[in-house]
Amino acid sequence: MSSIYPPWANSLFWLLSSAVGLGIVSIPLGLMIYVRTPYSTNVRKAVEQPIQFDHRHHVLDDGIDCLFCHHLADRSDQAGLPPTDLCMGCHGQIWIEAPILQTVRESFFEDIPIPWERVNGVPDFVFFSHKAHVNRGVGCASCHGNVAEMAVVYPVASLTMDWCLDCHREPERHLRPLDRITDMNWNPPPLEQLRIGREIARELGISPPTTCTACHR
Repeated sequence: MSSIYPPWANSLFWLLSSAVGLGIVSIPLGLMIYVRTPYSTNVRKAVEQPIQFDHRHHVLDDGIDCLFCHHLADRSDQAGLPPTDLCMGCHGQIWIEAPILQTVRESFFEDIPIPWERVNGVPDFVFFSHKAHVNRGVGCASCHGNVAEMAVVYPVASLTMDWCLDCHREPERHLRPLDRITDMNWNPPPLEQLRIGREIARELGISPPTTCTACHR
């Protein structure tokens, strides 16, 4: 009696089965890898703003502290953006007719907000509090990088869950004195960082949660 299937049927069956099995494993794995790449997180991708605001000039040349503009970072969950009248406190006296500041003047006199583009953000289902981190020794540069050296600000951290958990599990690697929170150049040697970080964690009773409900509320 002749076989119902041709000789190559078994080979085709195993080939298709292997392809299906490989797809079941590789597709989810590939997506998990992709969302952690710069193509998805936009790390190092400069974000163009409606105004050509150069942090290098304002921070390095003029010595303006982070909390002068982002004045809610140590008091609120949101860091906040500077209101236009804060900008005009200076630019109502200097560069008062500069074309580059036309959008700022329009915002001030017409009482409309400047449409800044978000640089860093977490999904809506994630709770993050700036004040909880700033008041416990997490510096601005730890998450935002050395903004003082950026002509156009870009994200330096992925802000993925594993990135956050790495810090929560070993906070001593990132904590700094509270008077150094906005110091972009504070960078002690690794062993000194661990010593300082452990002291701060002990003094402030820092023990970051790693449970799901810590961020997903």
